[in-house]
Parts: sequence; C-alpha cells; structure tokens
Amino acid sequence: MVEVKSFRKATIPTNLLSNPSPGNIQSTRLDLHVSGDGSTCSVYIASGSRVYKIEIFMEDLMVSQGKDNLLIPIPAQIKHSSMLDRCPHRSEIKSVVLAAGEGETRLILGTVDSFGHLIVSQLETNGEDAGDDSDIDSLSYSVLPHECGVGEGSWAGVCFSPRHWSTAAVVHSFGKTINVYDQDILFRNLHTLWYPHCLSFFQSSVLGGDGSSVLAVGEGSQLSIWDLRTKENGGCVQRICGSIGDNIYAVSCSPSGPIAIGGSNRTVTIYDPRRWRSLSRWVHCCKYEVTNLSFSSIDPNFIYIQGVDYEVICGQWKNKEKTFSFKGDSNWVGFSKCGQQRDVVGGWCDSGSIFIAEVLNKWDGEDCSGKNK
Repeated sequence: MVEVKSFRKATIPTNLLSNPSPGNIQSTRLDLHVSGDGSTCSVYIASGSRVYKIEIFMEDLMVSQGKDNLLIPIPAQIKHSSMLDRCPHRSEIKSVVLAAGEGETRLILGTVDSFGHLIVSQLETNGEDAGDDSDIDSLSYSVLPHECGVGEGSWAGVCFSPRHWSTAAVVHSFGKTINVYDQDILFRNLHTLWYPHCLSFFQSSVLGGDGSSVLAVGEGSQLSIWDLRTKENGGCVQRICGSIGDNIYAVSCSPSGPIAIGGSNRTVTIYDPRRWRSLSRWVHCCKYEVTNLSFSSIDPNFIYIQGVDYEVICGQWKNKEKTFSFKGDSNWVGFSKCGQQRDVVGGWCDSGSIFIAEVLNKWDGEDCSGKNK
C-alpha cells in the first residue's frame, strides 16, 4: 500500500521563465532528482532550446485531501533557480531525462531536440548548500542524428539503459527511427512501421539477459518490442496491435516484469511479457488521453497515470481502484517520477506551476504497535 506524505506547489520565477514553449502532447520535458538527505528536490525542465533547474525545499507538510481523495497542494519555497548552459540546442527540446552516474553525487542529464540531436552531460553536486555553481560538467558530448539533415522537426524522446548509463536510445517520430548509442557511437539504427510516440528500456530480465538490451516502443496503435542483440526482422521480436487510430502515447516497464501502455483511448493496459497476454485493462481511467505512465517503485501493484489535461491518478492496476489523485492548474507540459525507497512524483503546468507529491509505503509510517511515528 502507498500513502501520500506531502503534496506541494511551487511557482517558477517569471524572471527566469515566463511562458513555456508549446511542445507536444507527450509530457517529457521534465525530470526530477531528490537530494541524498531528502531536503530538496531538483526539477529539470526544458522550454525552447534551454534547460532550467529549480530546487524546491522538501520539508514535511500536512497532507490535505478533498472530495474523492483529491490532494490539495500547500505552497512550497524555492531554494534556487537557474538556467543551465550545458545544452546548446538550436531547436526546441522535446525530452529531458536524468540517470544515475558513477558515484552517489553524479547525475547524467540527457536532452534531445525536435531533430533528434542528443546532448549528454554529467553533473556533480557538492554539498547540500551548493547551488548551480557546484554542478561540474565533468563529461559532455553531443550526437547528431544518423540521418543528419533529412526530414522535419517532430517529437523526439530519449531513454538511458537501466544498467549502463552510457547506452542511450533516441527516437524521432517523423523520421520513424530509433538510434541507439554507446556514448557518441551509433551501434544500432532501427526503423519503425508507424510514427513512434514513446519508448522505454526493459527493467527486468524476463526476456533474457539483464533487460538492458530490450526496448518497448509505442508506434501508432502498436506496441513493438526490439531486441538489440538480434538482427532478424530488423531487431523487432514482438508486435501487439491495437485498434486503428488509438495511438499509444505512454509506455512503462516495471522491474517486476509487466509492461503498461496508454494513449488516446484513455485506457491503461498491462501486459505480461512472458506470454504477451493482457493482465489488466483499466478502461477510461482518465477523462482525456493518457500521456505518461510510471509504475510505483515502492509497490509495483500501483501505477501513476497522467492525462493530457490537468489530472494525475495513482491506483492499483489489478483491481482498477484509484487511491488518490491530484490536478494541476493548467495543462501538463512535463511529468516524471523518481525515487527507490519512496516515490517523488512531479508535474509542470504551462502556467508555470510545479506540483510535487511525495509518496511512501503505508507501513513505513507506523511502528509495531500500530501508532504513527
């Protein structure tokens, strides 16, 4: 079981960023990182060709809920905000991804723009009181798309291998391509049948190996599985077809094995990759299209569902039951989750508001006598 520890709202300073660029329907322009002591949460967002960092205090707050377990945010303070100078893109950034680097204090920041141009930077933060000046750019490289100069701008996504941060997959929707890099070296070029809208590396070893060589891609209304170790069929080892026109905008792979997809049909479907059969279908769980999904890190029976409008839902996918929800004050332009011992879920609205929910295992908040700590 999961329960909410805190839910806060912060506003981006207008002198830093007043109006975000429009982006696409996918809310992939935000990622989060919580400091080691849990006192601050660093939010990385992209607007236009720039990346911004906002540090928000994570002090304990009372949780307020309204009707139907709807969370009510409490104002939060911003510790520090700045614009990063390590991502010199020339077109609009479509995706921002963070990964753990070598060492506890190092982060890998990956950004990709509308033409598939990838920039990777390694950041290091020294001390809890350090601001932007402590982020040391110890490693940075840039990779142009394989078909440089071909095609037009469109949504593009990036994800890092869960085992090797040096392995990154970049998908370009209009070009129908997936380029897989080992740092700045291209070692696989995959071609999809339909326009891809999302991708994710496998988090489990149910298909053999450690899962870091298998990609799940939502292309059109199909879920396709790509194994980087094989050349047969261009690397595609499985296809699951949905209804024509029901585009898949979100895919998430659980460390325990299941894969979740969602999209324009407002339905979240969970698949068992061992038999490729449906384990659950949560029909019409959102009012509008599903554009982001993430399994809970503390209990994989729970999943976070983000709709294209204002809503975010957390619930049990097996029983199709909503546990809690929260809403932004305008359309989401970025959404992500981080954490291992706890879930920190964050979203960015086009109004400039950032919402952050901290979720814990319910039993961690009680002692052996059943009383709250």
